[in-house]
Amino acid sequence: MAAIIGRKVGMTQIFAEDGQRVPLTVIEAGPCPVVQVKTEERDGYSAVQLGFGASKAKHINKPEQGHLQKSGSPLMRHLHEFSMDDLGPGAEEIAEGQVVTVSSFVPGSYVKVTGTSKGKGYAGTIKRHNFASGPKSHGSHNVRRPGSIGAAAYPARVFKGQRMSGHMGARQVTQRGLQVVDRDPERNILLVKGAVPGAVGSIVFVRPD
Repeated sequence: MAAIIGRKVGMTQIFAEDGQRVPLTVIEAGPCPVVQVKTEERDGYSAVQLGFGASKAKHINKPEQGHLQKSGSPLMRHLHEFSMDDLGPGAEEIAEGQVVTVSSFVPGSYVKVTGTSKGKGYAGTIKRHNFASGPKSHGSHNVRRPGSIGAAAYPARVFKGQRMSGHMGARQVTQRGLQVVDRDPERNILLVKGAVPGAVGSIVFVRPD
């Protein structure tokens, strides 16, 4: 099984044997107990629910506490489901009560990491969609404006889906093709090559790619 919940710690770097700098993202991943195993017969779909982040009882409501106690898992702040397709071979042998650690990941393999991107607030079209700016001289009034967004007489409206200004960031993003460089089961650390979505301290979900 190679899917786990983690927390983005930050970025660092190492130098390869040929002297090339390799940027790394440090992820504190697991240990994640298996809270629930969902099946087609009982739940209508197949998935595995993992928990992450020890928590106190005052931070978890009573229904969630009962759900965790039913499986014998400790109180966990974060719960997330992974489909059987994301878990790879051997997913059928997973049982409630097992604990997933970074030992499930093999250095050299590739994973995809899902997280919530950094929120940038309200942004214009240049920052949000990389629009080009207008002329900046001779009395131009169109320096950072988006330009025309529709026709006049027909259809006499603006089509939905136009790239315009608005809230930027703070959305779910999945970065694929990240290589696992190393792991440290004793400290629950996973090192992947490249950057992953989200701010430092945010929750990420790691799955095989």
